Amino acid sequence: MTSLPFTPAFVFASVVITLAPGPDILYVLAKGIAQGRRPALIAAAGFCSGLTVHTAAAACGLSALLVASATAFTTVKLLGAAYLVYLGIRAIFSRGLISMPENSAALSDRKVFAQAFMMNVLNPKVALFFLAFLPQFIRHDQGSLPLQFILLGIGFGIIAFVIFSLVGIFSATLEKHIRAHPSVTRILDRIAGIAFILLGLRLAFLSRLPA
Repeated sequence: MTSLPFTPAFVFASVVITLAPGPDILYVLAKGIAQGRRPALIAAAGFCSGLTVHTAAAACGLSALLVASATAFTTVKLLGAAYLVYLGIRAIFSRGLISMPENSAALSDRKVFAQAFMMNVLNPKVALFFLAFLPQFIRHDQGSLPLQFILLGIGFGIIAFVIFSLVGIFSATLEKHIRAHPSVTRILDRIAGIAFILLGLRLAFLSRLPA
């Protein structure tokens, strides 16, 4: 029988890693400021739903294939980088993450969820992270290894969702204050846009993890 592989070390490491600056936490923060609490929570759910894909891939060995195949790794890496750069450019030029162009509607819940989901799934760093991080907490004497992968992935996803949700709720409290000053929202858009472009470029030049 497989026992729950969670340890205080796993929880602590998961919290620290989730809080590390990245496109996920930045996007949730931007959605909270731009549209309020609900879109921020939906974005958090989108990112964590993407984690289920990486968890299943790690459990099935597909993430290992991604690392082993230079072509597959490069393809996913460039797709993810291009998507981040695209969001960054949109943020800078009028269709911002935080400010909204005149006479335009906010992104629907479905689009917010889809954007967050795709950002996560198309980020090979997450797949590499799962292969590098989760095995450290797997015990060969504690039952099925794939099941332990799945349990750890679910645990990490729950921790990430809680943290992202808190970030989204916090940023939503700033919505009225920031959006009342259009010049401030445009500055934040440009900052967010530049950050996304830089994250995309960093991803594009990401090296494969050492064997």
